[in-house]
Amino acid sequence: MKIAIIQASSQKDKNPLLYDSVSKAIEGKGYEVINFGIFKEEDVTYSYIQTALMISILLESKAVDFVVTGCSSGQGMMLACNSLPGVLCGYVENPADAYLFGRINNGNAVSYPLGLNFGWAGEINLQSTMEKLFKGDFGMGYPKEDALRKQRDTKMLKAINQATKRSLVEVLPVLDSDLVKSALKRKEIIDYVLQYGTNVELKNTLETYL
Repeated sequence: MKIAIIQASSQKDKNPLLYDSVSKAIEGKGYEVINFGIFKEEDVTYSYIQTALMISILLESKAVDFVVTGCSSGQGMMLACNSLPGVLCGYVENPADAYLFGRINNGNAVSYPLGLNFGWAGEINLQSTMEKLFKGDFGMGYPKEDALRKQRDTKMLKAINQATKRSLVEVLPVLDSDLVKSALKRKEIIDYVLQYGTNVELKNTLETYL
């Protein structure tokens, strides 16, 4: 599994902590973690909406399998992500949220509140949340006696999510042009997508914007 780290600029000081927490949580699992920022030393500013579009590009291109993200409250990022193609994002503010999302909902992104209630010892809750998120296989269902029903429901939810959304290739031309341009300026992401993405149609479309 390839896991991308990227969060809004409002919480760029938390980027190293977010990256370290995920890296520790997946030790020994054979997963790869790629940190796309937004890095604390950067002067450029990306809103949660711009960041969510980058997340959609990463996932829709199949350059990565999962994204860990966040903003000040975590809510805006989750909503923006779920408004875009190829993303099924959960809001996780504690270990129980994260564990249940991974086991039951089996989405491909999580948004964490990196500002709201992130006080003294906030890093402990973040670390515990990431550990529970990646504890065990995704989509195995919970509780055990309801696992099959939960798996069926999740399969149906993913089918609905896919059926009710257009592809990113169709969506990009109708989005605000400044929003698209700002997302495509994130060279670290575009270069990675063009190199590792397997969605050829989307890659070809992105190249027309560059």
